[in-house]
This record gives sequence, structure tokens and C-alpha cells, in this order.
Amino acid sequence: MQANEADVIDRWRRFVNEVRTQVLPLHGGRLVKSLGDGLLLEFESVPPAVTCARAMHGLMARGNVGRAHDSWMSLRIGAHLADVVADELDIYGSGVNLAARIATLAGPDETVVSCEVRDQLVPELDGDVEDLGGCYLKHWSEPVHAFRVRPLLPSTRPVVSRDPAMSLEPMVAVIPFEGRSVAPSDEFVGELIADGVIARLSRSKSVRVISRLSTSVLRARARSTSELGSLLGATFVASGSYRIVGDHVVLMVELADARTQHVMWAESLTSRFRDVLQVESSLVDSVCTGIVDAITVGELRRAQSSPLPTIEGFSLQLAGIALIHRSSRKDFDRGREILEHLVDRYPRAPEPRAWLAKWYVLRVSMGFVENLAEEAERALEHTRRALDVSPECTLALAMEGFVYCHMFGDLNGADARLDQALELNPNESLAWLYRCVTQGFRGEGASAVASAERAVQLSPLDPLRHYYDALAASAALSVGNLGRAIELATRSLRSNRNHLPTLRALAIAQVESGAAEEALRTGERILELDPGLTVRGYLARGPKGAEATRMRYAAALREAGIPA
Repeated sequence: MQANEADVIDRWRRFVNEVRTQVLPLHGGRLVKSLGDGLLLEFESVPPAVTCARAMHGLMARGNVGRAHDSWMSLRIGAHLADVVADELDIYGSGVNLAARIATLAGPDETVVSCEVRDQLVPELDGDVEDLGGCYLKHWSEPVHAFRVRPLLPSTRPVVSRDPAMSLEPMVAVIPFEGRSVAPSDEFVGELIADGVIARLSRSKSVRVISRLSTSVLRARARSTSELGSLLGATFVASGSYRIVGDHVVLMVELADARTQHVMWAESLTSRFRDVLQVESSLVDSVCTGIVDAITVGELRRAQSSPLPTIEGFSLQLAGIALIHRSSRKDFDRGREILEHLVDRYPRAPEPRAWLAKWYVLRVSMGFVENLAEEAERALEHTRRALDVSPECTLALAMEGFVYCHMFGDLNGADARLDQALELNPNESLAWLYRCVTQGFRGEGASAVASAERAVQLSPLDPLRHYYDALAASAALSVGNLGRAIELATRSLRSNRNHLPTLRALAIAQVESGAAEEALRTGERILELDPGLTVRGYLARGPKGAEATRMRYAAALREAGIPA
């Protein structure tokens, strides 16, 4: 500005005009006001806001072409998700102030977002997300958890590989149904219906189904059928929309072949609203029957012709699951409070208890407890009560296997429960993920890696992908694939930088690969987060029957600087 005021003002005005007239309309954004050398923008949802930020960076970069580097103009963008008070002139609230403060964390050409924004993004779909940890901001009393979001390189786009054994059966992705002119209280009906369809299809022996956590992130995002199939590794995509008419739900559903984009089956179904909330829903039955029949008929024709709880509770559970997987102690404990609220409010629902059991295991993994036996009994109490309510709840069985492995050190007990879960539902991705852990402890490295890969195949775009990557890193470590273990652990830590089990796996892999200096730095970070950790304490928490693997890891941790 000081060197050439007129030129800078002209460039900025042209940039603002193009953002206002061309960029924002494409992404559903609103220019609230210009701040002289900045803009305040408002969006209805997170994904288009982040996409728009990327577009504005690109627009500014194109304006620098042909200019000397010292005359380039760059943007620093901050984004936060919050309720605001709005009028025709401005928007107000602490969330607006926080977004402005977060922008100060960004470097030139960078976008930094809050934890609330990060929770609405899919790291391998919306961008390369890097955890910046707790950041101190001017006039903010507590550190704010922030993330840097960069564009994905073409080589980092998710590519879902299919296991040959799994490819013998069609894979179905059920995208949450979109609401058409529905009240805010009914916004989760589409996800609730999709959840029921996925649960019912997962029991079918003729098809496999992508997990709900992977498909729900694509809710209300405009994607072609072929793109959805590529992102999810799905052969077929079920999607549609719904309307609320009086006390009825009108569902428009279609099934398309992701390979050809051909619509194989479409139907309009009507049901009473209360039927949607039932465990055994006739609407869900009709959708599942239509999907399975259409796939069966379609694949038969191909072979012949070719040479070859309530809405509020559901919403809260999603929030609780997300919070218990954060590294922040405050968020972690808040997740437990939400799940305990759901347990009290819906005592006959097994899922909140299953996730609450996992909270106790994760609490031990992060070094937050001293009395392991007491915590183990609390976790087991929740899985047992979940199974009392629903003996075939595969999520509860998988979590109980997790409890037996990590808290009781009983690999046989863990395997028995994981086997039972997979017998009831071969598509239970968490059961496959936890099986990779028990196999790794037993020294069955190849099987552990195969189980980890299968878990990812069943949930390829899971919002908790960092957790899958963390356990997959341990599986790769067990088989001696140190490069892959380091790659997976590093990728997991980019999204969840203070996860102690992942840091331990990284340190071990670094030691065994000869990266001694890196291992020592990782060891220092581990001790910053868990000052009381010793090798003796690490061995005491290990499962029975895994002594050889644990001793190998203990030796590596000693070399990484963990005290004996």
C-alpha cells in the first residue's frame, strides 16, 4: 500500500467485486461487509465455505501473475462455526470475533479453522487438515484448538482398493436422504432412515454395505453417482430425499449403479412419522427389499448378458462420538457427559452405552487414570448392559472385545467377542479394526494388516479416520513394515496430534527403522503429555499372551528415551 497506493486499492476493489459477483454465488455465501483490507463472509454450512476460501486464494494468486514477488497480495483466512445475530447490515456475536482472531493464525495463502469447522470436514475429501493444537489468541482467555486446511494434491485423493474376496459381493453406499422444506427439528430424519437401512442391509448375506459414518459425511453434498462410487469404493449408491406431510414421511429413493450411473430402481414410499422412529420400521424394510431385489435382478441380468431413539437423541450421539475422539481433555470429558445423558434418557438404547465403554478404554490409553481395574469394570458394566438390552448389538460386542484386550489384557476373551460380532455382522468395521490389534499382539502380522485394511474398506471416509490410521499403524508395526507404520502414524497425528498410543507406535517404528534422533524427539513429546510413563508401567498394562511383542516394543521405547 505504501509503495503504490492507487494500484493496491484498484486491485483490491476488483478482487472484492469478483468475489461478490462470481465466487460467492457459486458457493452460497453472502458478503456481510468489506473491512477495508478484509471481508466478513457468511455461509449456511461448512463445506461450501471452505471450498470458497480455496477459490478466493486461487483468485488472488491469479492476480499476482506477472508481478514482482514483493508486490504480491495474499489472503489469510479464518473460519468458525457459530450461531450469530444477523440483520441486513451486519452479523454479531462472539463467534464473529473468534473467526477474526483465528484468521491471525494463518500465514499468507493459508486457511485456519476452528475445531467446530474441522468436525464438519472430511480430511481426505475437503482438504489436507493439519492439527495446530491449542493456540492462544488476543483477548481470548483459553487456548483455541485450531487446524490448518490446505488443498488436496491429486496424489493424496482417497483411492479405495477392494479386497478380492470382498469384490465378489456388491458394495452398497446409502447416502443420508435430503430434507425438502423441513423444520430444523426434522433435519436428521434422512440420516435416521439411512442408518436403519444400513443396519438392516449389513445383515444381508448377498450385499456388503459401507458404514454410516463414512456415508453421512456426504450428506447434502452434490456428487455424481460415479464420484460417490469412486470415493467410497461402492458398486451401488442409494440416495434420495424426503418431505414431512402432516404426520407422514414421504420418501423418494433411488438406487443407481456407480459404474454406469444407470438408475436401477426408484420408488416413492409413504409412512407414518412414528414408524421411522421404530427399531423395526416398515419404511426401512421396504427400502431394503427394493435395494436387494434390484441388485439381485440387475447382477443376474449382467451375468447373463456379459461374457464375463428420537431425532434429538440421534443428533446428540453424533456429537458425543466426535468429542470422545478428540485429544483435548475438556472435549473428551464433554463427550462422556453427552453419552451419559443419552444413557439416562434412553435406557433401552444399546449404542450410547457401547460408546461410553469405549470412552473408558480411551481414557486409559491416554493415561488419564490410575486405577485400571476399577475403570475396566465400569467399561464392562456398560457393554454388558448394552447387550442385556440388545444381545445382537455388534457395536457393543466389538467394544467389549476392545475392553478385554486393552483393559483386562485377555486376548482370548477379546477374540471371542470380536468373532461373535463379525458372525452377526461381517460388515462391522470396528470389529475388524479391533481384531487387527489382537492379531498384532499375537505376532500375526499379516492377518493384522489384512484386518486393518478390511476395516478401512468398510469405512473409507470415516470422520474418525485418524483412529483407523492409528490402529493400522500398529498393525503395520507388528509385521515389521516400518515405513508404512511411520506413514500411517504421521498421517493420524496430523489430525489428532496428541494421541498417545499413536505417538508410542511412531516412536517404536522410528527406533526400529534407525531414525534415532526422530525417535528421541517423539519420546520427549510423549513424556510431555504423559510425564509418569515408564517402560515398566507400559508392560504392566499389556495383554497376556503378547509378551514377545510387548518386550520388543518396550526395548524400542527405552531407546526413545522413556525411563525404565
